[in-house]
Amino acid sequence: MYPWDVIGDPDAVARVASLGVDAVALAASYHTVRAATPFHPRRRMVDARHAAFYLPVREEAWRDKRLSPATPSWMDGDDSFGDAASAVRAAGLPVYAWTVLTHSSRLGDANPDLVVRNAFGDAYPYALCPSNEHVVEYARTLVSEVLELGRPDGVVLEACGPLGFFHGGHHEKTDGADWSAVQQKLLSLCFCAACTDRYTDPVGLRDVVRAAVDRGADSVEEALGDRAGHVREVRTGISRSLRRELVGLIRATAPATRIAAHATADPWGTGPFATVAGGVDADVDVLTVTCWPGVDASVPAIRALREEADVRTAAYVLALPPKPVDGDELLAEWLAYAEAGVEEFHLYHAGLASARRLDAVRHAVAGIKRALGT
Repeated sequence: MYPWDVIGDPDAVARVASLGVDAVALAASYHTVRAATPFHPRRRMVDARHAAFYLPVREEAWRDKRLSPATPSWMDGDDSFGDAASAVRAAGLPVYAWTVLTHSSRLGDANPDLVVRNAFGDAYPYALCPSNEHVVEYARTLVSEVLELGRPDGVVLEACGPLGFFHGGHHEKTDGADWSAVQQKLLSLCFCAACTDRYTDPVGLRDVVRAAVDRGADSVEEALGDRAGHVREVRTGISRSLRRELVGLIRATAPATRIAAHATADPWGTGPFATVAGGVDADVDVLTVTCWPGVDASVPAIRALREEADVRTAAYVLALPPKPVDGDELLAEWLAYAEAGVEEFHLYHAGLASARRLDAVRHAVAGIKRALGT
């Protein structure tokens, strides 16, 4: 949920509790979004015009740091996360701080040298590149402030690694280029100054990537040839390092806090679900894999993640379009994920769904709990 789903709506917490969920992931740091609020007594949407921090932005915490988050002008007060979290906890539900790390168009626009750049030199202003120490410092301070000010029962780490071509701008107009999944992954390889310093032959690599984007390839490994192993280690190492840094911080500061990290086994994966290829190398409690694409695509992704990491697995499941308004169909999908090894489900999104969709979720939650014996 978002803080604005709860604040000002006295029925919001009871509504989400009635779904049968065990906890609420509440946005603490989030990117630009225009969100429907179908049940709110005073409005029907919120226009969150830029990335923002929904806890107080304290001057003493951010002083002398190049990157600092913005406060949300569309919310009253400076601690909407805290206000919403108090209401959720009053109903007996734990609160997880849903923390988006490297996705910020506002900060990227203001600091173009700290964003992902593809092999053609095109900047992705929404994508802060964690090869840069300023970005790591920003993420570390963000998490530290979430822990100190929010006192969450858990933390959800989203975009705990570099973003890439996918999950980008508003009014996307790129589909007609017909770039394959491989070409999009090649367009996600970063050539910012900090990443370039990590490559053994950045000029030659840039030329190889450019040529492969334009001619097409069956895999990233084929496109990169004998450079693939080195580039893979650089890319997976960036995410691994950030994950190790932030999870270590959480364990040292608030060891009882449960940690969920959005993850993929794909070594070339970028975006909200950072790669854990080559090892998680961090004491996380659960890895969450996106299951939005449906069973055919998601079950192999679940199995790959479980082969890569011996960590409890959660399925990130969608109750919004294009999913049908059908509780039995949702349940059938979730059961397939449970059979593949998923042990918990993260449901998107209780604040955005219509009454009929919430009824479908309620039905599916009851069914999956029976199936799992919880």
